[in-house]
Amino acid sequence: MDPAVIAKLEEGWCSLYSSDSKSLLKKYLTKEVLDDLMNKKTKFGSTLLDCVQSGFENHDSGVGIYAPDADAYTVFAPIFDPIIEDYHKGFKSTDKHPAKNWGDVNTLGDLDPECKYIISTRVRCGRSLEGYPFNPLLTEQQYKEIEDKVSSTLKGLCGELKGEFYPLTGMSKDVQQKLIDDHFLFKEGDRFLQAANASRFWPTGRGIFHNENKTFLVWCNEEDHLRLISMQQGGNLGEVYTRLVTAVNDVEKRLPFSHHNRLGFLTFCPTNLGTTIRASVHIQLPKLAADKAKLEEIAGRYNLQVRGTRGEHTDAEGGIYDISNKRRMGLTEYQAVKEMNDGIKELIKIEEQL
Repeated sequence: MDPAVIAKLEEGWCSLYSSDSKSLLKKYLTKEVLDDLMNKKTKFGSTLLDCVQSGFENHDSGVGIYAPDADAYTVFAPIFDPIIEDYHKGFKSTDKHPAKNWGDVNTLGDLDPECKYIISTRVRCGRSLEGYPFNPLLTEQQYKEIEDKVSSTLKGLCGELKGEFYPLTGMSKDVQQKLIDDHFLFKEGDRFLQAANASRFWPTGRGIFHNENKTFLVWCNEEDHLRLISMQQGGNLGEVYTRLVTAVNDVEKRLPFSHHNRLGFLTFCPTNLGTTIRASVHIQLPKLAADKAKLEEIAGRYNLQVRGTRGEHTDAEGGIYDISNKRRMGLTEYQAVKEMNDGIKELIKIEEQL
C-alpha cells in the first residue's frame, strides 16, 4: 500500500476521532477496524481512503462513507456493515435483502384528493451499471461510455415515457435555462461528493433525460450512474409509482444493473442500498410544522425523514417540507413506498385534528 495513503488514513482518523463529529463513520471506524482495513484494496483498486475521505474532510457528515465500487461493500464490510445496520434500522450483517418486488401498483392512489396539503409527489430509485466502478474511479472514457449506453437505451422508450436526452457537455444556454427553470438540472456535486472524488471530469458523461410531460426524468452520472425519477403535481402516488415501475422494468431489459445477493441494488452511498427507493412528497402542514420537533418525532414513528424543500441541508421554503421514507433495506420496493403512503396519510390526519 502507498505510504501516502496510510499516512492520510492515520491523520484523517486522528482528526475525526478528536472532533465532535456525530457521523456514523466516527462511531464505527475504531482503531482496530482502521488497522484491519488500511492495507486492503478492491479488485477495482480502491482503498479505505477512497471510502472515508469525504467523512474525514467533512466532520458534519451524517454518515461519512461512500463505496467507490461494488466490491468495496465486501472488502470493507467491517466498516460498511455496522453503518448499514445503524442507518437502515437493524439490517444486520447476517440479514438478506428480499428479492425485487414492485407489488400491486393498483393498491396505491391519491393521498390528497382535495389538494389541500401535498404540492407534488415523487418516487425515485438509483441504479449502477454492472462492470463499471462508481463515480470516484470512473475514467473519462468510462463516463462517456456510460452516457452513450444510457442515452441510446432511453431513446428507445415509448408512449408516455418517450422523451429527449440532453448531455451536459456542450449544452446551450437556452436548454440550460429551461432545465434550471424546471428544477431538473443537477449541479456539480456538493462538498461531500467533491471530497469523495465523485465530480471528476465534470461535465463529461453527465446528462438529463425527460419525457414530454416532464413527469419522468433520468439523471446520468450525477451521484449514481442512473437516477430514475417519476413525479407530478399533487398527491397521486399511484400514478407516480406506476410510471416509475414501468420505466425501470423497461430500462432493465436493456442495461444490466449491479446487484448484490445480500444488499440488493448497489449504489454509491450506503444510505440508498437495497430497494434504492425514495418516495417523497412536498407537503405543507402548517400546524404540525409550528413545532418542528413534534413533526420530526411523529414522522420518525412512521420511518419517515423530514427535509427542507430542496432536500438535505436546506430550509423549508414557505413552510413546505420534503418528507420521504427512510428505510430502503430489508423490505421490498412496494413496502418502502407503502410506508411513505401510510405515514403521510397519518400526518395529514393529525394535522386535521390539531
